[in-house]
Amino acid sequence: MKQSLFSLAVAAALAATPAIAADIHKAPPEGFKKVSSLVHLPDYIPGLGTLYLDPATAPVGPYLGYDKSGKLVHVTYMIPLKQIEERKGFADLGRGAAGVKIDHTDVVFNPGHPGMMEAHYHITQWLIPRSAQEKM
Repeated sequence: MKQSLFSLAVAAALAATPAIAADIHKAPPEGFKKVSSLVHLPDYIPGLGTLYLDPATAPVGPYLGYDKSGKLVHVTYMIPLKQIEERKGFADLGRGAAGVKIDHTDVVFNPGHPGMMEAHYHITQWLIPRSAQEKM
């Protein structure tokens, strides 16, 4: 049963499509802040890039990841395991990040880290091929 609930959370994340800023591929929308200015993390995280978040959407996100050249390379959501187990819905997750072309999606369990100490899943929608992702 938990598997089907998790599948619903993933589907909700992938289906959200509200409007976004036209230049999202080059800079985060208004109101997004560097995650490193909000929690104790480096400005650039190898494998993820420079992350931006609208604090009003924390901790779920979307988190926008930009490479060293300032290009948007992924959109990540952090879905708390507890909220999945409680069967919480996640509508409108794409606010601020819809309209991007997704190359592939990774769903990875994380036991916790600065900014999200509880167990959760990262749902990362990559805009770049896996070969480019591995070089970040």
